[in-house]
Amino acid sequence: MSQEPPVTDEDDEAMLRLQGGDSRAFDEIVERHSGPLFGFFVKNCRDRLLAEDLTQETFLRVYRQYWNYLPIGRFKGWLYRIARNLLIDNVRRRSRDCLVKAIKGQFEDETDIISTVAGEFISPEHGADHSELKVVVDELLDELPEEQRLTFTLYHFGGLSLPEVAEALDTSVPTTKSRLRLSREKMSASLLERGFVNPHQPDD
Repeated sequence: MSQEPPVTDEDDEAMLRLQGGDSRAFDEIVERHSGPLFGFFVKNCRDRLLAEDLTQETFLRVYRQYWNYLPIGRFKGWLYRIARNLLIDNVRRRSRDCLVKAIKGQFEDETDIISTVAGEFISPEHGADHSELKVVVDELLDELPEEQRLTFTLYHFGGLSLPEVAEALDTSVPTTKSRLRLSREKMSASLLERGFVNPHQPDD
């Protein structure tokens, strides 16, 4: 006799409750993930209204497909794979160039995200202005290849772990690590060109 997969986190627990008929569980999922998901879309499509629509459509697909989800601790990867496919499908319908454009922020908690990026790429002594750093980040996101940009935004703006990013992009963890490393190297080089200080490199 088969056994149900173990519940591994609050998302799995909510999905099991939803599968059991508790509609409030879906509201909890939406509340927990709507901010990061919207941030992922808005960073990749340069259109807040479109980002809102794609966020709603992602959750609609989650609700339609919740019976297909197996609660094995991979919810975020499953969620963002739906989101990524929606983004690519929408962009292909509208314009092949839209996906490479990054918006200049304005979504909730972006200051905290930029602070995190600043902590990884800029030494504390530099004291870079967040607005200045944000412009540089947006410019570089415009220039990154699609899969590197999606990897970077899922990891830094979506808050996914490397295995979750790999799940979302339907690729391997080593490939995800490589894409993230390349995007971070390009980010670091771009900041150095603009006079920022890399905390991971010693001063001359």
